[in-house]
Amino acid sequence: MNMIGDLHHLQHHLLLQSMLACHPEVGTLMIHLVRPFLKKSYCKVLKSYLRSSFLMDTRRKVPGAHADSLGFDVIDEWGRMIPDLDRWPSSKGGKGFTEVAKRVHSLGLKFEIHVLRGISTQAVNANTPILDIAKGGAYEESGRNWTAKDIGIKERTCEWMTHGFMSVDTQLGAGRAFLRSLYEQYAEWGVDFVKNDCVFGDDLDVDEISYVSEVLKELDHPILYSLSPGTSVTPAIAKAVSGLVNMYRITGDYWDTWADVAAHFDVTRDFATANMVGAQGSLGRSWPDLDMLPLGWLTDPGVNESPHRKCNLTLHEQRTQMTLWSLAKSPLMFGGDVRNLDKTTYSLITNPTLLEINQYSSNNVEA
Repeated sequence: MNMIGDLHHLQHHLLLQSMLACHPEVGTLMIHLVRPFLKKSYCKVLKSYLRSSFLMDTRRKVPGAHADSLGFDVIDEWGRMIPDLDRWPSSKGGKGFTEVAKRVHSLGLKFEIHVLRGISTQAVNANTPILDIAKGGAYEESGRNWTAKDIGIKERTCEWMTHGFMSVDTQLGAGRAFLRSLYEQYAEWGVDFVKNDCVFGDDLDVDEISYVSEVLKELDHPILYSLSPGTSVTPAIAKAVSGLVNMYRITGDYWDTWADVAAHFDVTRDFATANMVGAQGSLGRSWPDLDMLPLGWLTDPGVNESPHRKCNLTLHEQRTQMTLWSLAKSPLMFGGDVRNLDKTTYSLITNPTLLEINQYSSNNVEA
């Protein structure tokens, strides 16, 4: 027996286990399901075939809210978004998503939240204090307490939600303290995956991405870091952040039209040619993300309704899409309603050959 060789093999195996995103992520998101309630029955269906990412929605639609803010934020005393207590009663008492995450983990699933850039406009308007995690109280510097109005950059709002969120000034100690308090809270909740929206593509905010990545590397609980949106992204732009994250969108929002599918061929080729697929990422690897798979039972973009229609793509077009996503080694995030999953869609998204190609193939380039 070669004890040295066995030890090296074991060390390598443990190293791979500790890395994030060794393979493209596979799961399901709920943005195409208009953010339904998390239910036990939903979790059980998911568990039967995929790891899952659940989309956190801390906002509620109310009269008088701006169309591009989707409602009013539910925030804590430190200006951090928390779950809506009416929709997530288990979050009472400052628990946040802790109980939800425990339930998801007990089913063998992973738990994701979808967050926006920087700080909410509501926190800035309320001028909430900033939490200093190190001392467990308000952040102080230069002899004064700092607040949300000190760190919010009103000139740098989220492009598609201008009334909702804005960048945080990471050059300020208070700005960094706010972001640290956010992500340490997510780790305490048991979050496994954060999709950070409004920080990439046309909304690129390298400062926030860099600092969040730094914070995540210091946490005891590993969190996979994903960026969105991917509008106007090129390999050159992606190279500035790919080493800081684990996934990043490389197209705009995708829905179930053939024009949207066809638009992915060239961008897929470009990122493969640039050797960006599976490149070095934060605590592991990073993967160009072609967006989720809007298959099966869906809702429509821009509406606040439950799923009510079938995917508009023909079966041939759906197969083409699934094949392209798999060959490109894109993360495979199912965007349909698994509670109303037909046999054809199920067989497509669980095709063992395509999943093996997606997870284990290498050097995939256009012929």
